[in-house]
Amino acid sequence: MDKIAVLIPCYNESKTITKVVSDFKQAVPESVIYVYDNNSTDGTDKLARDAGAVVRYERQQGKGNVIRRMFREIDAECYIMADGDDTYLAEFAPEMIRQVLEFQADMVVGDRLSSTYFQENTRRFHNFGNSLVRRSINMLFHTDIKDIMTGYRAFSYQFVKSFPVLPKGFEIETEMSIHAADKNMRVANVVIEYRERPEGSVSKLNTYADGLRVLRTIFKLYQTYRPMAFFGAIGVALAVLGVVFLIPVLVTYAKTGMVYQFPTLFACCFVILAGIQSFFSGMILQTIVRKNKQDFEMELLAIEARRHILENGKKSND
Repeated sequence: MDKIAVLIPCYNESKTITKVVSDFKQAVPESVIYVYDNNSTDGTDKLARDAGAVVRYERQQGKGNVIRRMFREIDAECYIMADGDDTYLAEFAPEMIRQVLEFQADMVVGDRLSSTYFQENTRRFHNFGNSLVRRSINMLFHTDIKDIMTGYRAFSYQFVKSFPVLPKGFEIETEMSIHAADKNMRVANVVIEYRERPEGSVSKLNTYADGLRVLRTIFKLYQTYRPMAFFGAIGVALAVLGVVFLIPVLVTYAKTGMVYQFPTLFACCFVILAGIQSFFSGMILQTIVRKNKQDFEMELLAIEARRHILENGKKSND
């Protein structure tokens, strides 16, 4: 079991990977640096190995797939995750590590948005998208994470081994943030400096396609983690809609004793029933979510026990 593991997912980062590995070796000399190559064709893996990193591979394309492989294979007391494009400064890693090892943070967010991100990042829609995602998640999940989309994070052993990595692409950071908020994990924010990619280094993030994917992820996860709020709101909306259109039918019936708008009457009844069904579906799903949270707490105990076993084994080997 490593004390500190630096995780660097890479796809065609030959322009910067040598410097990134060297910077982290200098900033965190006691760490083991892992570079996971995701089908690079420019020799990223060789350069990383020459720089002193442990190089491994993930053949399924996508950042989410790489992180899944990392989290499964590596055991460490503290994990630092950073991109291989040299946009994140290694000098902030020690403070992020301290938040995990000394202050028991489960996830530490490298907060770009409170420092230089908006000045350094020249892609206007990226700035807008980061702000939109941050506000949406903090409002919907009642949290205060300063930078949702940052790729610079630190994690505890419990977080890494309890996080179900389902996304395949760049929406992985969004899921990490929502998972931490929903499972009541301690999140710390460390303000970091951000710098634009060096000339010749190309971003793999598609502003529009990946942005829509992230927003879709937020929608799906809100439905999953907050079913009562989600389906309850739909139920109330349908019930109100049905009642509004039903009122003229009832007023006419009260005055004349006759119903002249049977199609409207039937449609309103069905809409109101659908609203009631949606409301009770939310109640049932909320009960399941509550049970899942109870099971998750028991799972954390098992993960903590495994961590102690690994630590004791490491001490025995030492």
